[in-house]
Amino acid sequence: MLSTTLAGAQPPPAAGPPATATPSARGPAPAESFRSARTYPTVAAPVRLRIRALHVDSKLQRLGLLPDGTVAVPERSDVAGWYRDGPRPGQAGPAVILGHVDSRTGPGVFIGLSRVRPGTLVTVDRADGSTVTFRVRTVAQVAKTRFPTDLVYAPSLDPTLRLVTCGGSFDRARGSYRDNVIVYADQA
Repeated sequence: MLSTTLAGAQPPPAAGPPATATPSARGPAPAESFRSARTYPTVAAPVRLRIRALHVDSKLQRLGLLPDGTVAVPERSDVAGWYRDGPRPGQAGPAVILGHVDSRTGPGVFIGLSRVRPGTLVTVDRADGSTVTFRVRTVAQVAKTRFPTDLVYAPSLDPTLRLVTCGGSFDRARGSYRDNVIVYADQA
């Protein structure tokens, strides 16, 4: 089962608006002169995740933050969710997709994620009909108490993908798994 502690830690805050200029001895500088032109392509929001090697074909729920600042988890165990406040798959930075390993009623969408191998292809379909493919680089299992927030959410110049689920042994007293399984993938 995937608990709300799946992501283990809070993602870094989103960048704020650009700084505005203040008048100087040389005269006022318009705030617009300090804004950068967008130099990266925009991509449509992700709507489906496919991992053929694991027989995964899931719609994507949009996930935000809970009141405590942690990332929400998908409402259903058979549907994965994309962290909507991060990069979209195919944009520079780590797009993060979360999914349950199981539930009280059976296997979850990411039941086989811990067994995925480097080189496995992961495809994300987007709302505009385009797709982007990622290749699994590595798989890690870490204690939830040591969730590597920086490795999962830190900005990067390259488009990357992070898949996160629960793993390890089950803590019956807490009703959740003790670890997270994290797949790190790069755009193919």
